[in-house]
Amino acid sequence: MTDTRHLIGLLLGTEEDWPTAFEEILRRLGPVTGAGGTRHVFDCERITIEPFDLRDRPRHRLVIDRLAYWYYHPREWLKKVALMDGVYLLNSPFTFQSMEKHAAYCAMMRLGLKVPDTVLVPYKNPVDNARYAYTAARYNQPFDLDEIARRIGYPLFMKPYDGGAWRGVSRIDGPAELHAAYNASGEMLMHLQKAVDHYDAFARSLSVGAETMVVRFRPDQPMHLRYAVDHGFLSPQAGAEVVTIGRLVNAFFRWELNSCETLVAGGEVYPIDYANACPDLALTSLHYYFPWAIKALVKWGVFVLVTGRRARLDTEADRFFEIADRPGASYGEKLAGYAALTDAYFESGRYHDFCASRLGHLDEIVLSWVAGPDFDRLLTQTVRSVYPAHEHERFIAHLRGLLGLWVRDESARLG
Repeated sequence: MTDTRHLIGLLLGTEEDWPTAFEEILRRLGPVTGAGGTRHVFDCERITIEPFDLRDRPRHRLVIDRLAYWYYHPREWLKKVALMDGVYLLNSPFTFQSMEKHAAYCAMMRLGLKVPDTVLVPYKNPVDNARYAYTAARYNQPFDLDEIARRIGYPLFMKPYDGGAWRGVSRIDGPAELHAAYNASGEMLMHLQKAVDHYDAFARSLSVGAETMVVRFRPDQPMHLRYAVDHGFLSPQAGAEVVTIGRLVNAFFRWELNSCETLVAGGEVYPIDYANACPDLALTSLHYYFPWAIKALVKWGVFVLVTGRRARLDTEADRFFEIADRPGASYGEKLAGYAALTDAYFESGRYHDFCASRLGHLDEIVLSWVAGPDFDRLLTQTVRSVYPAHEHERFIAHLRGLLGLWVRDESARLG
C-alpha cells in the first residue's frame, strides 16, 4: 500500500491548549485511507519564524494560521507559499484587510444583510505622518459628531474599524459619552454603529470549514462564563439564518476558521461582527464546545489533504452580487442563493460523506481522550498557566464540570 505523507503547520502566538489538543487528536487518528487505497499519514509541527528565500519549497501542505493577522513577516511567508506553492491556508492572507471589519461591513451590506447603520469617522488625533497637516488643512471637511450620532440614533456603539477582543468598544447613550469615547480613541479609526437594543439572543457562531457551531454568548460575563451551554436558545428559523450568515461571510472572503456575532430581536437577525482573524479556541472559554472545535479542525484539515482540495484565492464576488441584485428577489430567496454558493465553496456534501466514510471513528477517539487522564492533565496545566494560584482549584472544578457534561452528552449521542 502506498503512503502519502502530509505535514500540517501551526503558526502560533501564545496559545498552548488547542495546539496540544490538535496534535494529540491527529496522532490518535493515525493514517486515513483515500481514493484508490492510498494511505495518508499526517504529521504536525509548529512553524518557526526565520528568513526565507522566495524560491524555497515549503515542506507544509496545510497551515493553520493564528499569528499573521498582526505579525507581518509570517504573513508575507503565507502569501508566498499560497501564490507560488499551492499551500492550503486557514485563512487567506489576501483578505486580512477585510478582517479589519470595515470591508466586511461593506460587503455584507452590499449583499443585503441587516447590518445596523454604520458611519466611519476620521481620526480624533492626527496620524503620524509629516504630510498630515497639509492634507488635513486643505482637504479634511469639518463635521458635526453630535449630528452624526443623532442621525444614527442613540444608543450606539463606537468601535475600532480594525477591532478585536472588544478592544476600544464603547456603548454610547448620549452626547457626553460620545465625546468622551471619541476623545479617548486617539489614533484609532472608529465606526459609529447603531445599537440593536432589547435583543432576544446574542449568538456567536464558530465555523471551521464546512461546519458551524452556534453558541449563546453573554458578553457582559467574565470570559469563562460567556459561552452558555444552551441548545435551544434560537428558533429553527433564526438558527438556520445565523448559520447561513456565518458561512456566507466565510465563503465570500475565503475564510475557513472564523467566528460571527449576530443579535436576534423580534425574529430579525442582525450581524454585528463577523471578521475574526484569530477566533476564540481557548479551552478556558470554549469549555463544553472545545472538543467540537478541535475535532472540526482535524476533520477539515484531513479532508482537505486527503481529497486534494485546492485553495481558491479569487473571491468571485460577482457571483454573490448577482444574487444580491436579482430583481424582485426576497431576502429569504437571496439567503437561499447565498447558501447554495457557500455549500458549493465548502463542498459540503462531499465533506460530510468523507467524514462518514473515512472518519467515522473520530468521535470515539475524541470522547475517549476527553474522558481520560491525558485531557485532564491538559485542563489543569491550562488553568495553572492562565489563572493566579488562588483561583486554580475553582477553575479546575468549573472546567471539569462542563467537560464532564460534554462527555455525558456525547456518550448519549453515540449510544
